[in-house]
Amino acid sequence: MLVVGLTGGIGAGKSTVARMFAARGLEVFDADAVAHRLLEPGQPALKGVVRAFGSDILGADGRLDRATLRRRVFAEPKSRRRLEGIVHPLVYAELARLVLGATGSYCLLCVPLLLETGRRRFVDRLLVVDCPETVQIERVVRRSGLQPEEVRAIMAAQVSRSERLAAADDVIVNAADPASLEAEVDVLHRRYSLLAAA
Repeated sequence: MLVVGLTGGIGAGKSTVARMFAARGLEVFDADAVAHRLLEPGQPALKGVVRAFGSDILGADGRLDRATLRRRVFAEPKSRRRLEGIVHPLVYAELARLVLGATGSYCLLCVPLLLETGRRRFVDRLLVVDCPETVQIERVVRRSGLQPEEVRAIMAAQVSRSERLAAADDVIVNAADPASLEAEVDVLHRRYSLLAAA
């Protein structure tokens, strides 16, 4: 089973590219979706986060108040590392379980912080979705309502664009029209299918 890691900076278009691969019948496992499940009420990850950061990160319904937690951890690198130390091992354990159950010739792991967590060896190939930083900021502001400086703070916590590109086996540039993006995904889907069959 060939395991392709899909990553990129915030707002680069990882989810869009992941959906395009999924539309071609590929199994796509999303680390953010896994983390969301693990942070549901009653799950061990949420219990660990509440122990570390206090119950004021929960809403009245007992669910994680993600905006409150995000503000806290991005304001203080030590808090961010503490959060990652709780959540990331559980996420990677679940991703490994999902890969073991995959049935296609290859699968795609969408992991935004793959390089930041030092897990490059978790995948066989690294696909980076890239676009200019100004485009990243514009996209995130438009979809999330965050202020540009908040987006820049998130970007500063990620590896730099140049480091990400240097680590990549393959790059998709997501700055043009959807048809161009589809064509790039087609090329890579054929390449990965061939590699998986070799």
